[in-house]
Amino acid sequence: MKILYVLIFSISISFFSFAQSKKRTFTQFEITIPLKGNPNNNEVYPDGRSNKTWFLPDGLSAKFGFGFHQNKWIALGIHTGVDWKATEQLVAIPIYGNFKLSPKVGDETRLFAQFGYGKSFAIGRGNLSGAYRKLSLGLQDSNDVAIFIEIAEHQLAFNNYSKISTFSVGICLTTF
Repeated sequence: MKILYVLIFSISISFFSFAQSKKRTFTQFEITIPLKGNPNNNEVYPDGRSNKTWFLPDGLSAKFGFGFHQNKWIALGIHTGVDWKATEQLVAIPIYGNFKLSPKVGDETRLFAQFGYGKSFAIGRGNLSGAYRKLSLGLQDSNDVAIFIEIAEHQLAFNNYSKISTFSVGICLTTF
């Protein structure tokens, strides 16, 4: 774990030194919709219709962050937002560090992977808090708009849940 802290500190120092010489900052806004499996998939109703939907929406998330980048290829930032998960009746505020890699795969397209780690605070649940982790994978166009899938985990133990995990699809706008 100490190695991870040293790595994050080293990357942070290098980004701060890049930021001193040129404008190397970015802001990012993203909206995601958590999904859950449809328990009634392939069910045939009495009127003859069938349910073909595999996934159903299960909440909404919005996050905002800012940080430093190097040629849009590598970025490090601090992010926060609001996550609502309907099934678990959870509203949480994650605050996390975000590391993003986005190499070009074409003239106008970038693949990206984001890794986030931090702390999550539940709203309306007393002083309930825990670790927060996320992984996002997506495609970004030349206008810096991206579509992605995300797996996130709030380690908040309440009711019968030891942690709350989500699988989401989303859209992201990054300004450099």
